[in-house]
Amino acid sequence: MKHFKRITVQSFFPEEMKQLQDFSYNLWWSWRPKAQKLFHELDQKLWYEVEHNPLKMFKYISQAQLNEKNNDPEFSALLSEVMDEYKNYMTREDTWFNKQYPDSKDFQVAYFSAEFGIHETVPVYSGGLGILAGDHCKSASDLGIPLIGVGMMYKQGYFIQRFDEEGRQENIHPIYDFGEIPITLVKNDEDLPIKISINLPGRKVYAQIWQMTAGRTNIYLLDTDIQENLPEDRILTSQLYGGDSEMRLTQELLLGIGGVRAIRALGYKPTVWHMNEGHSSFMVLERIKEFIEKGYSFDLAKELVSSSSVFTTHTPVAAGHDAFDEPLMQKYFEECYHKYALEWRNFFNLGKDVNTNFSMTMLAMNMAKSINGVSKLHGEVSREMWQDLWKDIPVDEIPITSITNGVHTETWMSREFRELYDEYMVKDWLDKLDDSEMWKDIEVIPSRRVWETHLHRKARLVDIVKTRLEERNKRNGVAPHLTENMCRFLNPDTLFIGFARRFATYKRATLIFRDLERLKKLLSNSNRPVVFFFAGKAHPADRPGQEFIKEIYRLSYSEDFIGKIILLENYNMNLARYLVSGVDIWLNNPRRPREASGTSGEKVPINGGINFSVLDGWWEEGYNKKNGWTIGEAKDYANLDIQDNEDSSSMYYTLEKMILPEYYDRNDDNIPEAWVQRMKESIKSVLPRYSTARMVKDYVNKLYIPTFQYSEKMTAKDNKAVKDLVKWKKNIDKAWPEVWVTEMTPVEEFLNENHLNLSVEIQLGKLKPADVKVEVYVIKDSSINSNPVVIQELDMQSGKTKNRYMYAANVELPKAGSYQYGIRVRPFHPDLYKAFETRQIRWMEIEEMNS
Repeated sequence: MKHFKRITVQSFFPEEMKQLQDFSYNLWWSWRPKAQKLFHELDQKLWYEVEHNPLKMFKYISQAQLNEKNNDPEFSALLSEVMDEYKNYMTREDTWFNKQYPDSKDFQVAYFSAEFGIHETVPVYSGGLGILAGDHCKSASDLGIPLIGVGMMYKQGYFIQRFDEEGRQENIHPIYDFGEIPITLVKNDEDLPIKISINLPGRKVYAQIWQMTAGRTNIYLLDTDIQENLPEDRILTSQLYGGDSEMRLTQELLLGIGGVRAIRALGYKPTVWHMNEGHSSFMVLERIKEFIEKGYSFDLAKELVSSSSVFTTHTPVAAGHDAFDEPLMQKYFEECYHKYALEWRNFFNLGKDVNTNFSMTMLAMNMAKSINGVSKLHGEVSREMWQDLWKDIPVDEIPITSITNGVHTETWMSREFRELYDEYMVKDWLDKLDDSEMWKDIEVIPSRRVWETHLHRKARLVDIVKTRLEERNKRNGVAPHLTENMCRFLNPDTLFIGFARRFATYKRATLIFRDLERLKKLLSNSNRPVVFFFAGKAHPADRPGQEFIKEIYRLSYSEDFIGKIILLENYNMNLARYLVSGVDIWLNNPRRPREASGTSGEKVPINGGINFSVLDGWWEEGYNKKNGWTIGEAKDYANLDIQDNEDSSSMYYTLEKMILPEYYDRNDDNIPEAWVQRMKESIKSVLPRYSTARMVKDYVNKLYIPTFQYSEKMTAKDNKAVKDLVKWKKNIDKAWPEVWVTEMTPVEEFLNENHLNLSVEIQLGKLKPADVKVEVYVIKDSSINSNPVVIQELDMQSGKTKNRYMYAANVELPKAGSYQYGIRVRPFHPDLYKAFETRQIRWMEIEEMNS
């Protein structure tokens, strides 16, 4: 209104409390209950109204409240206690990493990810990938691992989800006030923002850098919404996963190329570069360009970059991997591809996939020597999925390993269960989260205490669900009596089953509704009530996923299912904490084997919850027949309808015959003893194995440190080992067409003993015997992709002519039976990081394999 001027009243912190303002910028408080209690104590009602955002809270808290707390001895004591705990955490030298690797002083990881889910106050995440990245960074901090994160500061974040009166998903993109987000603008010594730039067609795009801090870990986020940029470039960092392919490409150019430039501008010198999914793969191009600008050849630059690069793939579905067509790539690289010392065709081939698009995953796999999936099964799926990159190499030897995802235990642990563990576990249990032996002590906790703690969390979930339903229904004009009807079974004694994740179609959110009559019967017993909670967002472009939401919404208001099916909107970290700590059962029924890991189910056992899941992702490893239940069988299906029918039938049967009877079988104290025992088994079997404390240690021990040590060795003495290896690889590539294998003494089809005597002649051309390994590869059945029963090196006997050599071996077969064998030659060099990194192999050519 033109007759009024705006004013803002700002409360000032007393001197003794100013440290609380600075402290709020380190998100360490978000996983420390005692630290959260500080904000809670300032104003409990306001703390919930601002959705646990300290900076927003500080804008609205009154001066009188601050003065009152400043004069409160109990609050002052709590503040002092938390600040001492925080200081000790930030400065302690006896971290796991320092004790494990005391000599790795120059070690540092740069961890690139398109999203980071540290806390809901910084909305730069959409789902599992971002939460995993956030949990990774938190555990790196806890363990004292020198790691920095690189990502994007999305001004509108990921969308806020609302449902209209017909269940249609509405995608709301708010403009966030950066003054209410716990991040700081990175500035130079002259107090000016540090900025980097990248070249886009016909222009430069500039980005400033924000710092988000999680304990010891700094995460740097690029932001293009600054005055130097054109309007179309200022929105480059407006939305996560928004826009078309060209928008995605430009975002990924900023993340990968701009991310490297940001690290350089900030003065960091990482020794290990980790690409978390393919979004950041352009990072390797920028690093190659850096070496070429110093006078290195492309081959030498590629070897240096790949020796220090780690790539994690999260996606077992081909459509989930970003790829761009050649005209779009030409538009953005035609002016600069020569900077990589390559012709266009060779440049494009760095990422060319079977569809002749430029795949970000292909680029990463072509450029990183360390590649991993995120569960054992996902590693197997990935090796099969990408086997064309390693043509003729047995699938089990393709150099894609796996490290199963975990979750940051403290983030997802409720305050009540933390207090329970404090009471019964050893004093330093938080430093031993991945110690399976320690977690066996869970058995000493009385069943009553476990059950009562769990009921308390269920009551907290009931409160939040009622509040959310009332707000949504009031907004949509739903009659109050319908809202009351929806809440009628929200009692902590009721069996609560939760399903919360992205509404991607392969996750099959509506599988439980495949047989509505059977489900209706299952939910009709008033003596054994069940409530299903559903939550999750569908991508704005995913119409089938949005139809799933509408279907569940419609059913949740139907006469047969009202109060028994509850759909919650705007699934985020805040709601997730209530769900994973408040449900009895976590339901997960993806279409196997499309769930790479599925970390949501790993958060539930931390609070005593139990998994009911398809044997996919982490659950195939984690299920032990006593800690939960399975859905369907661990097999592949050619017909998806048959798979859905079998899995849904299995789900109904297990609910009817096992889950409901066990939950409602109570002793005289109304405690389900068998159920609580399963809760304990869930805690002790899942919590230590699927914590990021274990996961990040695995990354350090199996990928980061080996990569660091290998890179250090190869770059010593002015890169001598790298130069020698590049020269050797060139010789291999040139000479390999001349390499052939000929069997000299064919083996009889039937053997009278379990010894296989082999004699072969190898033509090596210009190569020497030291350049190769000659091996026999024996499998048990007729499938060439079967795991081998024997891989044995053949011994060189003599040189027949200048370039032909005799090799022989006596191979002991494990037992009687039918086998197939092949003789192969592969390049060998002592400085190869992986056996098949050259992707060269030569097999003995025969018309027909032996029976």
